[in-house]
Amino acid sequence: MSLIGWLQIGLLFLVTFLLIKPLGLFMAKVFSNERTFLSPVLGPVERSFYALAGIDPKKEQGWLAYAFSMIAFSIAGLVLLYAIQRLQAYLPYNPQGFAGVAPDLAFNTAASFVTNTNWQSYGGETTMSHFTQMAGLTVQNFVSAASGIAMALALTRAFIRSNAKTVGNFWVDLTRSTLYVLLPIAIVIAIAFVAMGLPQTLDGSVTATTLEGANQTIALGPVASQEAIKQLGTNGGGFFNVNAAHPFENPTALSNYLNILAMLMVTAALAYTFGQMVGDRRQGWAFVATIAILLITGVGVIYWAETQGNPILTALGLDNALGNMEGKEVRFGQAMTAAYAAVTTGISDGGVNGMHGSLTGIGGLIPMFLMQLGEVLPGGVGSGLYGMIVFAILAVFVAGLMVGRTPEFLGKKIEGREMKYAMLAVLILPLSILGFSALSAMLPFAVASISMSGPHGLSEILYAYTSTTANNGSAFGGLTANTPWYNTTLGIAMLLGRFGYVVPVLAIAGSLVGKTKTTASAGTFPTHTPLFVGLLVGIILILGGLQYFPALALGPIVEHFAMLAGQTF
Repeated sequence: MSLIGWLQIGLLFLVTFLLIKPLGLFMAKVFSNERTFLSPVLGPVERSFYALAGIDPKKEQGWLAYAFSMIAFSIAGLVLLYAIQRLQAYLPYNPQGFAGVAPDLAFNTAASFVTNTNWQSYGGETTMSHFTQMAGLTVQNFVSAASGIAMALALTRAFIRSNAKTVGNFWVDLTRSTLYVLLPIAIVIAIAFVAMGLPQTLDGSVTATTLEGANQTIALGPVASQEAIKQLGTNGGGFFNVNAAHPFENPTALSNYLNILAMLMVTAALAYTFGQMVGDRRQGWAFVATIAILLITGVGVIYWAETQGNPILTALGLDNALGNMEGKEVRFGQAMTAAYAAVTTGISDGGVNGMHGSLTGIGGLIPMFLMQLGEVLPGGVGSGLYGMIVFAILAVFVAGLMVGRTPEFLGKKIEGREMKYAMLAVLILPLSILGFSALSAMLPFAVASISMSGPHGLSEILYAYTSTTANNGSAFGGLTANTPWYNTTLGIAMLLGRFGYVVPVLAIAGSLVGKTKTTASAGTFPTHTPLFVGLLVGIILILGGLQYFPALALGPIVEHFAMLAGQTF
């Protein structure tokens, strides 16, 4: 580790911290239907959308209607994206002449992008036409992210309102999230990416002459626009197969910085937006503090593990001065590779600028563990916020048990119904991750897809189901996932991780919004203090540790000690 490396990491989080309040305040105004500097331009556009769709923006929905609207919209998006992939040979903007995508892969990809996962069992530049990339994948990058924000807004209103029946209008929240937040910022970032050298063209490829005099075909396409929303919406799906390690997606150290910053800005600012909207900014900062403690710790552990190097490679005579550089881009270095790995898995982005499967045992453990914590650090746009609120509900319940009082959070009593819904949401993740991993570790045709035996092979399987269930989308590498078994089960895992989690969350919103909002008293446990932050960190770690530690012990932890002993598999 070096001082320069720590300064790079520190500057990244400092800039993020400085953006949280202004962006959080702006989003609070947008979602409270207050006038902003974009209203004169975008207001008429927004109203025209409602008129064309026959939506009354003043008519709100109960939690069941809100959930049904979200699910119906997602199903429509899944069917449309599936059809686009299957028919892409007959659709325009296909300069490569790609054929339609196989049914199992088309289902996997449709489920992936609709759930904001962006797991990719394909090579983008060798499988998907420009039309599919733009009209299919990029559109879902916007609306799946906006759907996540909408779910968080519904839960936020449950703490604002008292004795109410509605949690908002899904179609309004979806529209405003896309039109006022994601689209304007994505345009600015895309222009910046073009200035940094990312292609933005409808050409299929360009032919270059190599130094040896041979011809090389280099894939091109509308990369900058997809890259912008890929990061801003915490989607992570790369235009190219190697994602943000590709020089056309991430050419320089500066573009790498902007990639990570784009991942962090909206989802981190939403924590402040929550505090602003519920009338307690301190609550928003408490969430930010919780996120910072765990995420920065994750970055530090990965940075430390990778700079220690790999004793096995050292024994082979390789220079260990830079640590373990296997699978990393020299232009990014250890510090910003570690930052990218922790941020992309703590945030639910899933883009990668290095091969996670080439990390050391501990270096590979942390990204997997950050996803298994529920991706609330700060998680996907919207999904991270409502995931954090679920953990906060669990934390105040534990605190209430300790002191013998009915737990409260922001003036709403947390009772048996809310706890049942919260536990249902939390338990869906280990059910999918560990259940599908166990099946795949036993079935011969599933085991045949791993690249290595032993603990690393188990890690490949465990990481895949962790990534898809957590709606992250990053890959450990080595696993041949483009098979009927993995395409189908990973697709199901994505759907469970998204809808199996969010429906109980909306049920919590429906239960809380009808309760009377009480004022804090001398006996109220404050949820904005360092004590609560510590309790919340503990609850997040304990739930993750108790559920996944046995599986992790058989995978990356065993691999770490084997590496120290010089043992390979």
